Amino acid sequence: MSTQEIANKWAEYCRQGQWGKAQEELYDANCVSLEMEGAQVSAQKVEGLEAIRKKEQQWSNMVEELHGVEIGGPIVAGDHFTASMKMDITMQGRPRNTDEEVGVFRVENGKIVSEQFFYAVD
Repeated sequence: MSTQEIANKWAEYCRQGQWGKAQEELYDANCVSLEMEGAQVSAQKVEGLEAIRKKEQQWSNMVEELHGVEIGGPIVAGDHFTASMKMDITMQGRPRNTDEEVGVFRVENGKIVSEQFFYAVD
């Protein structure tokens, strides 16, 4: 698959809330995931699809309710694509909020090999 095809599939899966399916189908087994410094996650950098799945599960466990999600893009440039994500979300112990972030993804040999997210850190 081309970078554009992967980006389009990733965006469609995310619009449907199928994060796991996107990871399973589109991510390389050795993918790297980077979060913002100071983010309240288990690790700023995780390596490997299993670690990414675990990180996503930890995040899901902190979510009280996901009221909606909007995916902007994707925009493709060479072997990279970017997309914006806007989530109407209630996290455990917090009021309902709108979280916005930008993800940058790199594709090699038809798979996502890295993802990095940018957002405001409280």
